[in-house]
Amino acid sequence: MSSELLDALDILEKEKGISRDVIIEAIEAALISAYRRNFNQAQNVRIDLNLGTGTMKVYARKEVVDEVFDPRLEISVEDARHINPNYQIEDVVELEVTPKDFGRIAAQTAKQVVTQRVREAERGIIYSEFIDREEDIMTGIVQRVDSKFIYVSLGKIEAILPANEQMPNERYKPHDRIKVFITKVEKTTKGPQIFVSRTHPGLLKRLFEIEVPEIYDGTVEIKSVSREAGDRSKISVHSENPEVDPVGSCVGPKGARVQAVVNELKGEKIDIVKWSNDPVVFVANALSPSKVLDVIVSEEEKATTVVVPDYQLSLAIGKRGQNARLAAKLTGWKIDIKSETDAREAGIFPREEGILLFDEEDDNDELDTDLSLEYENEDNLE
Repeated sequence: MSSELLDALDILEKEKGISRDVIIEAIEAALISAYRRNFNQAQNVRIDLNLGTGTMKVYARKEVVDEVFDPRLEISVEDARHINPNYQIEDVVELEVTPKDFGRIAAQTAKQVVTQRVREAERGIIYSEFIDREEDIMTGIVQRVDSKFIYVSLGKIEAILPANEQMPNERYKPHDRIKVFITKVEKTTKGPQIFVSRTHPGLLKRLFEIEVPEIYDGTVEIKSVSREAGDRSKISVHSENPEVDPVGSCVGPKGARVQAVVNELKGEKIDIVKWSNDPVVFVANALSPSKVLDVIVSEEEKATTVVVPDYQLSLAIGKRGQNARLAAKLTGWKIDIKSETDAREAGIFPREEGILLFDEEDDNDELDTDLSLEYENEDNLE
């Protein structure tokens, strides 16, 4: 048995990264438990596991005392000195109590411990690998589908895609290849548990990082994302390099880059807008493809009132308020949209100190050009 055990320990140490000493300690602890369980013994014992000779011995440890109250744990000083005359009070005497058929039990126990340690090590390796992949994207294969979850194979482990993290416009079938965003990695008694999502805004961000080299290398930065999965999303982008157009980088030649993301998300429409630290400009950009006449900012309430041309009001608000809602999430500002007529009647437009963001007679304004580009991009996506 010793040679087989030694070979097994060598393999585990090389292939699984499990220390031999750790396994030996675990085997000795398991043998003590097996001894007490199989032979109804409650004394304090020690296992001597000799890998060189293949022998296993059990030693009962007893404390030397004047008067013995529990013979399983104590030994009188007279009896101890019969073994060795140098024993003193409070010394510990070890007596061999190895049962005759203990070898068979030991072999079974060692096998169980090694198997358990291998399983624990594999779980630990998988957990260590995936805990570093939280908030990252992976490609998985749908394994099975039930009423609550989609089970997605990520290679070494099966991840869970809950119903509330599934896109409403998608139907999943076994063997489908899908990209998923890892939202959480948990340690459980049954091993690591991986939760993934198809609706998380982080999925959109990671997809753009894959498709746009300027985002991956840091030239272009995604500042914020707002998403209603399966329907429409908005992202704001910025570049410190004045020679780099962040919106154009994300759109790509003939819209190829953004189209790749749209295809992965099964037709989800995406608005790409230029970020600005000026809330007037940022909110106006965020309401793309709508044109904006003015943005009135209330810093205290972190709210804005946006004035748009009458014919652009429904476009600015969007279907069921979606465009305005996504713009508010994207910017972090409350947005109240008013038509030009209503704003004039309310006396808030035009303002003497205000800046006309869009002039129908002048289509060369820099901001207006950006918004027109967004409108064209959206038409291409549809």
